Amino acid sequence: MLKPERILRLEDDRVVLLDQRRLPEEEAELVCRSSAEVAEAIRTLAVRGAPAIGIAAAYGYALAAACGEDLEDAFSVLAGARPTAANLVWALREVRGAEDPAERARALHEAEVERCRQMSAHAAELLAPGSSVLTHCNTGGLATGGHGTALGAVVEGSARGLVRHVFVDETRPLLQGARLTAWELEAAGIPHTVVADAAAGYLLAGGEVDCVLVGADRIAANGDTANKIGTYPLAVVTARHCAPFYVVAPTSTIDPETATGGEIPIEERDPVEVNARFPARNPAFDVTPAELIGAIVTELGIHRAPYVESLAPAVAA
Repeated sequence: MLKPERILRLEDDRVVLLDQRRLPEEEAELVCRSSAEVAEAIRTLAVRGAPAIGIAAAYGYALAAACGEDLEDAFSVLAGARPTAANLVWALREVRGAEDPAERARALHEAEVERCRQMSAHAAELLAPGSSVLTHCNTGGLATGGHGTALGAVVEGSARGLVRHVFVDETRPLLQGARLTAWELEAAGIPHTVVADAAAGYLLAGGEVDCVLVGADRIAANGDTANKIGTYPLAVVTARHCAPFYVVAPTSTIDPETATGGEIPIEERDPVEVNARFPARNPAFDVTPAELIGAIVTELGIHRAPYVESLAPAVAA
C-alpha cells in the first residue's frame, strides 16, 4: 500500500501529488506551486476521490498562506474546483480557521487516513467468509490520501481471509476502476477481475457477487448518497437480486446541511470526456436513495436506516 506522503504532501513552497491521470502506466509526481495550480489538479483529476481532494485543497490553502496569496481568493478557487464532494469545503473551513494552516492541513491528512483504517475494520465485519465483492470507481488509498474507504474494507477483509475475489467495475467514462482500483488490488495481491459497468447485473443475476461496496462523495442527512456516476443503477440492480449494498465513507463526507439527495449539486464535466464528435452529457455523479443502501459505514461504526437518526452521532462528532 502506498504511503500517504507518496500520494500527496505539502512541502515548504509546493504541494506534490501522485498524478492519477498517468496511472497505471506511469508513476509520476505533479508539483503545484500555487493554490490555483492545486485547484486545477483537482479539477482535472490529477488528484481525485472525496477525502483526497479535501486534503489536497487544505494543502493548497496552506500553500497560499505560506506564499502570501489572497486567502479569500484561494478559498474560493479551491472550493469551486469540484462542487459535489462535501470533504472539499469541509477541509477548507478547517484550515481557514487555523492559526497554522500547514500544521492543521497535515493533521487533517493524518486523521483522514486513521478514519479510513477504522471504517475499513468496521466494514470488514459485514463480509462473510469467501465473499465475492463488486466495487465501483476507486475508493482505495489513491482516493483518500493513504488507506481507502470501500477498497480499504476489501483489503482488510482480504487480510482476515474473508474476500475470495473482487469484481472491479471499469467505471465509465474515465475508467477509475479499470485504471486505479485494479492497480491497487494488483499491488495488494488480491484476486480481481475488471468488468464493464453494464456487466454488474449479469454477475448479480448469476449469483457471482455476494455484496457491493462503494464510497461516497456526499451523504445527505437522510442517507441519500452521491457517488461516481453509475452507482445508482448499480444499487437498483443489486436490490433486484437481494444482495447487500454498502456505502463506506468518513464522517467528513456527511453533509447535515443537505437534507436529501435532491439538494446535492451534481457536477457536469466536459462532454468531450464522453464523446468528442457527437453531442454528449457528462454528469460526474448520481444519487442513490437511502432505501437502497443496506448500511453506511463510517469510522464510528455501522449505521443502519433510518439514517437521519443513526448518522446523527457521526454529524455531532
